[in-house]
Amino acid sequence: MKHASSTQEVPAHGEVPRHIAIILDGNGRWARSRMLPRIAGHRRGLEAVRATVQNCADRGVEYLTLFAFSSENWRRPAEEVALLMQLFQAALSSEVERMHRNGVRLKVVGDIRRFDPKIRSLVEQGERLTAENRRLTLTIAANYGGRWDILQAAERCRAEDPRAPITEERLSQYLSMSYAPEPDLFIRTGGEQRVSNFLLWQLAYTELFFTDALWPDFGAEALEAAIASYQRRERRFGRTSEQLQEGVPVPQAG
Repeated sequence: MKHASSTQEVPAHGEVPRHIAIILDGNGRWARSRMLPRIAGHRRGLEAVRATVQNCADRGVEYLTLFAFSSENWRRPAEEVALLMQLFQAALSSEVERMHRNGVRLKVVGDIRRFDPKIRSLVEQGERLTAENRRLTLTIAANYGGRWDILQAAERCRAEDPRAPITEERLSQYLSMSYAPEPDLFIRTGGEQRVSNFLLWQLAYTELFFTDALWPDFGAEALEAAIASYQRRERRFGRTSEQLQEGVPVPQAG
């Protein structure tokens, strides 16, 4: 299914965000404030992931994308990276069946070639098992970077036809999340206010929401606050407020 590009046409949107993307920030600080090792925060963060998936599904959100491990996170201490990989593998082993029972489709985007073969195998199994589920598509961005995504799409365009111009339409079909509409709402927890190389192409017209809540504390009320903020936004996509009020049709690009 081809999804609308926000720079080419006005995408359909409603009161409930169709697609929410979240940077899960603050696990380490949550643990440190409790005199616990950082991995304890990551484990508690996994519980918050489970709750958020359920809350989004109950709310009618169709796509949820979580930035779990960036291409820059390899710079962290080797011990922490190893523990994160163990946690990722354990989560894939324990959570996929639950997701499947609840009608959730799993997708993992990013350059997973660097991961252990066992993790890659679990990703493939999980995606295959849940492929037909339609209640909610949960995407985990792992070893993902927005610049990597754009570059790999451009390389695929060139491989397909090195003489053809690289247009937005051509490139977008090779982005790692071409199967999903662009996010309506971006959330970052932990008090930081930046996008950190996450979905750089796809966030062109996404509404941004930043919260001081650390990710392990991000629950149903915090999600509702983010959605309420989204509902107060005027989504113009380059138009004026007067055009929206008057219902003036907008010519599409091209």
